[in-house]
Amino acid sequence: MSNNVELEAAVFRRLLAHLDSRKDVQNIDLMNLSGFCRNCLAKWYAAAAAERGETISYEAARELVYGQPYEQWKQLHQRESTAAQQEKFAAAEKAKH
Repeated sequence: MSNNVELEAAVFRRLLAHLDSRKDVQNIDLMNLSGFCRNCLAKWYAAAAAERGETISYEAARELVYGQPYEQWKQLHQRESTAAQQEKFAAAEKAKH
């Protein structure tokens, strides 16, 4: 079997490509269904870099995840969340604590 790091990197790239092809899926949808979103991936990326003594800003990690600057992605693809989405999110957050 090939190197796990190579496999994991390939899976990560495929996940990013999949998310890029599904811009219709909003971050709140991801959070409500899975407990993580594109922003979480960016935070995890930046944290993993820091753990290895490398520096990447959260904004740079976001650009990697979104495939463009976050503000640009937001203007082009982000929709206002519905009351139902916000309620589901709030209930999930409350259940964590």
